[in-house]
Formats: sequence, C-alpha cells, structure tokens
Amino acid sequence: MACSCGFYAWSIPAVDPNKFREIGKTNFTRIVPMPNTHKWTCIQQTREDAMESMMMIDAIQRLGIDHHFEEEIEAVLQKQYMKSSIHGDCDEDLYEVALRFRLLRQEGYTVPADVLNNFKNKEGKFKQNLREDIRGLMGLYEASQLSIGEDILEEAGNFSSLLLNACLQHLDRHQAAVVKNTLEHPHHKSLARFMTKNFLTDFQGTNGWINALQELAKIDFNMVKSVHQKEMLQISKWWKDLGLTEELKFARDQPLKWYMWPMAIIPDPRLSEQRIELTKPISLIYIIDDIFDVGGTLDELTLFTEAVNRWDLSAFKELPEYMKMCFKTLDDITNEISTKVHKEHKWNPVGSLRKAWASLCNAFLVEAKWFASGHVPKAEEYLKNGAVSSGVHVVLVHLFFLLGHGITKENVDLVDDFPGIISSTATILRLWDDLGSAKDENQDGHDGSYVECYLKEHRGSSVENARQIVAHMISDMWKRLNKECLSPNPFSTSFTKGSLNIARMVPLMYSYDDQQCLPGLEEHMKSLLLENLPYRNTQKINE
Repeated sequence: MACSCGFYAWSIPAVDPNKFREIGKTNFTRIVPMPNTHKWTCIQQTREDAMESMMMIDAIQRLGIDHHFEEEIEAVLQKQYMKSSIHGDCDEDLYEVALRFRLLRQEGYTVPADVLNNFKNKEGKFKQNLREDIRGLMGLYEASQLSIGEDILEEAGNFSSLLLNACLQHLDRHQAAVVKNTLEHPHHKSLARFMTKNFLTDFQGTNGWINALQELAKIDFNMVKSVHQKEMLQISKWWKDLGLTEELKFARDQPLKWYMWPMAIIPDPRLSEQRIELTKPISLIYIIDDIFDVGGTLDELTLFTEAVNRWDLSAFKELPEYMKMCFKTLDDITNEISTKVHKEHKWNPVGSLRKAWASLCNAFLVEAKWFASGHVPKAEEYLKNGAVSSGVHVVLVHLFFLLGHGITKENVDLVDDFPGIISSTATILRLWDDLGSAKDENQDGHDGSYVECYLKEHRGSSVENARQIVAHMISDMWKRLNKECLSPNPFSTSFTKGSLNIARMVPLMYSYDDQQCLPGLEEHMKSLLLENLPYRNTQKINE
C-alpha cells in the first residue's frame, strides 16, 4: 500500500516566525517565571487562523504546559464550539475536523460525532482515498478515543488503526515510530507529562512558536521536577516518622510509588499541597489492602472492619498492635485532612471520608471471606465488589474535598454515592489489575480475579477468550467515563481530569513483567524525578 510521508500530526505549515515574536501585538502572550528569577516571553498566538490555533493548543497540551494557558485555550475552543454549533463542520480536511472534534470533546464540550460522515462514501464506509492521508488517519484514530458509544467512532477507530498498522512497513524509522506511538499511546488515554520527552522527539518544525513551545516545555519540565523532588522529600519524611514499616513487616514500603499516583492525578504544579495530602490516604489503601490480603486472620479482619464502620478506637483493644497502629494512623490522617478542608473551604468532610473508608474495608472483607471459604463468586458480583475494593472511591472522595471546587450538599451526596465518574474509573482499574500477568509485588495472599470468576461461570471458555472479554469491558468503561466527563457535569474540571488521569495511570501501575516489576513505571519515575531536559538560553529565543 502506498503511503504519503509528509503526514506528522504536528507538522505545521510554514508560518512567519515574526508573527509570534512581536510582544504585545496579539492576545495570547504568557510570561513564565524562570529559575534565575528572569522573565521570559514564551509565546504569542493570533486567533485568526483556526487551524493554526488548534494545532498550537494540541502541542501545548501534549507538552504538558497547558496550565500556563488555560484562559487562552478556553477562549479559542469556545470560539470553535460556537462556530461549529452555528455553521456545522463542513471542512474537507480530515485532520482539521478530527482535531477540532477531539479538542472540544476532551474539554467537555458536547459535540456530535456525525461530523465525520463527510468522509464517508455513498455506501456509508470511510472513503478509501483517505488511506493516503496519514496525518488525517492519525487524527481520526485520536478522535475515536473520545467515543461515548457512537458506531461511527467505533468504525473510525477500526478503519484508521487498520490502515496505520498496514502503513508502518512503508515508512522510514522515525515516521514509523511516530505512527506506532500514536497507536499505542493515544493522547486521550495517556498522561501528557509522562509523554513529554517522546513528544519533544516527534515535535518537529522550523516555526518560531514551535521552538518557543519546546523551550518552554523543557524549562517547565525541569521546574516541575524540582517541585516534585521537594514533595517527595516531605512524603518520605512523613512516612518514615509514622513508623508503620517497623510494625507491619509484611506490608509494602513504597512511598515513591504511591506518590506517583497524585503526580499523575493532579499534575498542575500549583497543587503541591493537594498532592502531598492525597499521597497519605493512598498509602493507607495499600497498607490496609496488605492487612486483609496477607496480614490478619478472618476473625481479626472482621473485628477491624466493624471498628472502622463504627470509627471507634476502643473497639481495637482485642486486636493485634499493628491493627491498632494502622487505625490510629487512619484516624489521624482523616482528622488532619478534614481540619484543613474545613479551614480552607468551610465544609467538614469527616463523615464522607469515614464512610468511604468503611466501604473500602467492607469490600476487602467480602473478598477475604470468599477466599477463606473457597467460594468463587459470579463474575458480575465479583466486579461490583471489586470496583469498591480498588480504592478509587476513597482516592476521589479525598480529591474532591482537597480541591474544594463545587462543595455543595448535592455534590457531596453525589460523590458519597459512588457516581458513574468514579465507578467507571474504578472498574477500569479493577479489570486492568486482573489482567496482570504476575502476582502483585510478591504478595502471598489471594484477591481472585474477574477472569477466574468468568471461567468458572462459563465452562469451556478459554483464558484467552476471557481476557479478550475483559479488554472489551475496559473499552466500554472508557466510553462510559468519556460520557460522564461531558458537560453538563456537576464536578469541576480538575476533578473530572483527576478521574481520567487515574484511568490513564492504571496501565503503568499494573503492567508487570516476568520479574514482577513495573519497567514502564520505573522509567517514568527516573525521568520525572531525576533527569533534566537541556534547553537553550532563553534570551536567544526572543532575538
């Protein structure tokens, strides 16, 4: 099959660099503080060229620097949304239509997928001449990831992935790598900051604003790395001072790994305090999971769960010392976070936080009883409980209050009740976890899995078939999550993106190799916390 080579989704048409260098002549100017206290004028954008604006937004988001341009991005997208709502999307360029659709929908705009019908023939199939438009096919594949269940996006994903995979053998090494990266790591299902280095490699061009964005991304990457290093030091000190590892010899001792969750969930460097606070309940989720999985007897676990439900420290008198210590830590963390939230946002979340912890322990106990009795539940029953035992609800309830956006009685009741934006993310995590090819970090306990339950329920079905069903279920949960994130949505953008980011982080956290390690996660840890990105003198960029 013949393939066009000038296809990069980020290859920008030639633009006069002076258009973006003249300070003060446009409305898209940002001043970013530098480590040496100097100021650097990074970027200016005209809003007259819709395509150019959208390509710039795409690059900014992929480079993980969109927190510098929130108002400007919103203004451009609002204009694009109004235009498409009034006039429809009659553009004939596949890449432009797909890009506009994706940028709008990923920001919560309710835009119809039937804009892609313009690229179908009379038989209702995507036109075959599109096979030459590799950039357009990449944009189409990226857009298909925003599906909420539409048939046309399902067709778009299948059509584009088939042609892009077939095209790989006809491309040079770099071009093939770009296409392969798109297929394996579509933007909507990836963590931008984790992919920054890859995108910098692929992000090519001679335009002035491309260079400016690249340099800003490198500087921002290094600055944010310093923020994360300081946060990690605080977390390490907090964890060491707790002393839980001395009492709970069987439990995991991985504060760096646990901190990677908040790094992914709320990447905005301005939310440092929230990342530190969110790491604390996440750490306790892992510790309590280990208590239920390998630490306690069933009788002890039952008493522990009853005590958490009553939130009664005196109920722990008959329990082992490590359980008393664990609950004391849980109580302290819950009270500390509740006090901070009440002080900053005038709402005491202690009832919601305790309720979330009780639900988690109840779900853990159900699994412990199944294992103790040798009972294998129905797959649906397992998954319903497993979504709760994933810990996602606990994390997102804490995130909701730590962010402090939209705290009303109605929204608190909603977040307490395990809404779709939480349950879909939790189900994605549970199913991904169950697909893991290795035991979780040498833990000797047994959590069961959806695959195991499915095979017992469907005699004669193969493991491979069961795994394919799980993969399909994960895809369906992503569509449900996409729908939950569309406007109108009672939750803030930060909370919505936090839920999405958990789902995006899941593959990194549960893709074990044969040595029961997480090579992908370990590589990102090294990159995000230890390595610098070299950048040029900022004065030269503006000359």
